[in-house]
Amino acid sequence: MLDVHRLRLLRELSRRGTLAAVAKALSYSPSAVSQQLALLEAEAGVALLEKVGRGVRLTAQGRLLVDHADAVLQRLEQAEADLAASVDEVAGTVRVASFQSVLLAVVPVALDHLRAAHPRLRLEITQAEPEESFAALLAHDVDLVLGEQYPGMSAAPAPGVAEEDLTYDEMRLALPAEGPWTVPAGWGRTADLTGLAAAPWVMDPVAAVPGRWLRDLCRDAGFEPDVRFETPDLVLHAHLVETGHALAVLPDLLWTWGRPRVRLVRLPGRPARRLYTGVRRGSVAHPAVLAIREALRVGVATAAERRLL
Repeated sequence: MLDVHRLRLLRELSRRGTLAAVAKALSYSPSAVSQQLALLEAEAGVALLEKVGRGVRLTAQGRLLVDHADAVLQRLEQAEADLAASVDEVAGTVRVASFQSVLLAVVPVALDHLRAAHPRLRLEITQAEPEESFAALLAHDVDLVLGEQYPGMSAAPAPGVAEEDLTYDEMRLALPAEGPWTVPAGWGRTADLTGLAAAPWVMDPVAAVPGRWLRDLCRDAGFEPDVRFETPDLVLHAHLVETGHALAVLPDLLWTWGRPRVRLVRLPGRPARRLYTGVRRGSVAHPAVLAIREALRVGVATAAERRLL
């Protein structure tokens, strides 16, 4: 019989790439991980790893066994969910990864709701961008992820991940209230980006989805944006616009915690990012996951009521 714990180590090696990374993630020594995988090879009766330089990689049989390990671990997670659902109280610890604007506008209300409804449920929250968050979800480093998807940049859900929509959050052009880059004369309620070719911009880094999306939006309008500042910090985006140093495109959700001191103008087509949650498929029915998703929906509804636009 194959040992489930050793199967998980093999799966972690498949995801993390090195014995050292597996050892660090699971608080083992590399030699202990290597020893356990050698025992798994003995149980399987075939070679699961092969040496490559100073490291190792999975053989074809190792990759085949990882596919089965994913299914086994998902069923075990479903069993944990069923056991948790068999008792009356929602309890335990859930690790959540979220990005900044949701942490500011939605999560505090969700935490208030959970504290009142499920006082024995503990949330541990990490701020992280969606790309790294989903990798952490599949590696079992976190249990629930808040994700975002920008218009025209859709992607299929990661294998083994169950997504659920939260809301659609409109994106608007943010301009300084005064100075050369305030709302140009002649504009109606919708921005004309073609007149902003010489403007200074603050954007997310080009490697991030929001940064690529906004650069493409400017290119579609016929110009390459002059990006003076690169940062994922939307509060800093807003501050640079407020102080007259840059233009930005900001989500409506940002304005649930403070009244904007910038000029906000709708973009053509009123683009909106999709906000959603993702969990591993085995935990979809876990009472803690259901409770957190419900609390986040309460947070979104409250944010919509508080929006200061």
